[in-house]
Amino acid sequence: MTRIDSTPLSSTPRTQLGRYPDRARTDRRDLHAVLDAGIVCHLGVTVDGAPLVLPTGYGRIGDVMYLHGSSAATSLRAADATPVCVTVTLVDGIVYARAVFSHSVNYRCAVVHGLARRVDDEAEKLAGLRALAEHMAPGSWDHARAPTRKELAATLLLAVDTTEASVKVRTGPPGDEADDVAAAHCWAGVLPVVTTWGEPRPCPQQPDGVQVPGYVANRS
Repeated sequence: MTRIDSTPLSSTPRTQLGRYPDRARTDRRDLHAVLDAGIVCHLGVTVDGAPLVLPTGYGRIGDVMYLHGSSAATSLRAADATPVCVTVTLVDGIVYARAVFSHSVNYRCAVVHGLARRVDDEAEKLAGLRALAEHMAPGSWDHARAPTRKELAATLLLAVDTTEASVKVRTGPPGDEADDVAAAHCWAGVLPVVTTWGEPRPCPQQPDGVQVPGYVANRS
């Protein structure tokens, strides 16, 4: 069952912030906003007794994240039915301070803890893959060829419930000490980081006369 966006985030020892607790966001809408704005997540899993963190694409349906990869991927197979940690980080700016110690980053970060579950049900697998495709390349699922059974068999899909999660956000100028502010010996402020879409580049094998579809052009 999908929860209402405005429900509070869970509060567990793993999700309570020890450093800078004032940067915590406790509304589930903030979690969804970070997940929806990101493109790549990092999956942390233990493989053969050692930690392994890998980037991967993802999608979301309600409070469930879907991550995918090759069915031969050791990391994904090892994650099934085991505790994992999934993170999504968005960098909004580099914070230049008057003291090197006070340099920082403006960011939005979501950390999800949970048991990964391998999705074998065909209907859920297709729904999860559609959510993933539409998250990364909106409009593509309805226009590109659907996956074949062979391709589905070659793809491993993991579901991770986002019930236990935390969100941390930093905004604003540097937090310099009063003495450093008074010294005024160098510039301080924020250099924003802005991600934009470029002009679509057609595949070299694309026949002449095929126009860029609106679901691609509208993102640039």
